[in-house]
Amino acid sequence: MSMETTMQQRRETVVTGRTMRYRPMNLARWAIWGLTVALGFAITLMSQMGIMIIFALSYNMLLGQTGMLSFGHAVYAGLGAFIAIHVLNMVGAGKVWLPVSLLPVVGGLAGAFFGVLFGYVTTKKSGTTFAMITMGIGEMVFASSLMFPDFFGGEGGISTNRMVGDPVFGITYGPGRQVYYLIAVWCLLSMVAMYAWTQTPLGRIANAVRDNPERVEFIGYNTQRVRYLVLILSAFFAGISGALSAINFEIVSAENVSAVRSGGVLLAAFIGGAGVFFGPVIGAVVFILFAVALSDLTKAWLLYLGLFFVLMVMFVPGGIASLLVMQVPLLARGKLRRMLPDYGRAAAAGLVLLAAVILTVELVYKVQVDSANGTEMSLLRIGFDAGTTGTRYRPKWREARHEHRTGTERRTQEIRPDRDHPGRQPEHPQGRAACADRPQRRR
Repeated sequence: MSMETTMQQRRETVVTGRTMRYRPMNLARWAIWGLTVALGFAITLMSQMGIMIIFALSYNMLLGQTGMLSFGHAVYAGLGAFIAIHVLNMVGAGKVWLPVSLLPVVGGLAGAFFGVLFGYVTTKKSGTTFAMITMGIGEMVFASSLMFPDFFGGEGGISTNRMVGDPVFGITYGPGRQVYYLIAVWCLLSMVAMYAWTQTPLGRIANAVRDNPERVEFIGYNTQRVRYLVLILSAFFAGISGALSAINFEIVSAENVSAVRSGGVLLAAFIGGAGVFFGPVIGAVVFILFAVALSDLTKAWLLYLGLFFVLMVMFVPGGIASLLVMQVPLLARGKLRRMLPDYGRAAAAGLVLLAAVILTVELVYKVQVDSANGTEMSLLRIGFDAGTTGTRYRPKWREARHEHRTGTERRTQEIRPDRDHPGRQPEHPQGRAACADRPQRRR
């Protein structure tokens, strides 16, 4: 009898138990659709995002996986782009046969070659010394771009035409949509390959070198060789991103190997979160939104990017990905819904502060930097004069209505100048002396 009671209680426990079902929303799909509707240049924007994602993930193989801070990672992407564009021009001249779809392989091999060449020197040291050496190599390559114009093209760079060779399945890579699909395929393949590398023994020992290189040497591993191999693989994927950039823009210049490019990928990796694999993906998307979308709206986009980076370093050093990872335990315990009101209030306060910062920055920038073009400006379709104190903010349609009223009153005053003083005669245009010579009217 007791056994039957126990089995019945177990059945009741199974029947009455609660089953948690997680149905995630396809946020990426909604984000892409929103960008497509909101922005007319969505294809160009997404293409640059795909290139930057590969570049940022390749950089994170050094920074996030191995703990190697590099200030010259653009060297491998830029040189890979130069080699790829030379090969593409040779294909156009009929000297070499190669499908455009496989051109990223050429860029990747070129990047890996220069990784072998420069990495042997840079990986002899680690830490701050490694960072300084990479900065020196980056400046050396950038200076060489102006010294060897036959290879680098001088200040104008090297241009090409991606519509070369016979079309494969009708694909000519003339339309931007076809280039976007090519970038998307290579981006997906590169992401899968780099994530698979993190699960290999080399990827695991690279994490150990990042965390405790002394202990790794104690158990018999050569840390310099580990850093060297990781840098070669990172340079390979950076070269792939450089070749895709050459196909997308059809031009490669000295800017591709500059310190600005290296600093940009560092910002992208840090903003997204170098400690998580998908962190650089988020950082690349945010960085391209700043550099491409926001730069079309305001000329002070670099100031906004700098402020955003400073705030991330001060308050969210783990990057945006760390904020998302922190919500996983709340989501697993079902307590995320309790935090939504607090998150909403914090977001509302942040939006108010953001609006104040944007208004201040735009006013100061217009008055101090762009005042030569006039101080008239508009923000959120509200036109006003930034150089006038005590300006009354009114929409443009109200300004037009105000000007219409002012013009009507002015014309009325011209017709009836004695409207306010009916008994007063209007003054003669030539003054009171001319009026005195006129005969007085009899009463």
